[in-house]
Amino acid sequence: VQLVESGGGLVQAGGSLRLSCAVSGFTFDDYTIGWIRQAPGKEREGIACISNIDDSTDYDDSLKGRFTISRDNAKNTVYLQMNSLRPEDTANYTCAAVVGSTSMWRWAVGAFGLDYWGEGTLVTVSS
Repeated sequence: VQLVESGGGLVQAGGSLRLSCAVSGFTFDDYTIGWIRQAPGKEREGIACISNIDDSTDYDDSLKGRFTISRDNAKNTVYLQMNSLRPEDTANYTCAAVVGSTSMWRWAVGAFGLDYWGEGTLVTVSS
């Protein structure tokens, strides 16, 4: 099983990045997949996820309008488009999968009940 994130890097405040999460080793269509981030010295937070059933999405309220999650089932890949980036968005971004709804994914993030996750990609936003 592999979830491989890419697309991170250094960007100036106000800029954009698109993260990718390429999945292999399990049936992509069976899982809700989302993005978690963790900044140094802070708790991890589940920021967005997308359902395998109906492509419904769930976002952390503070990120709505700036971040957009999407999935391409043909490519077994989930994307996170991040716009209007701020220094406080600096963190390691990890994708993670769970069988179930977007609500299940959110619960699993907090309960450490995710099925699979990757190593992450670092995003640094300079002021």
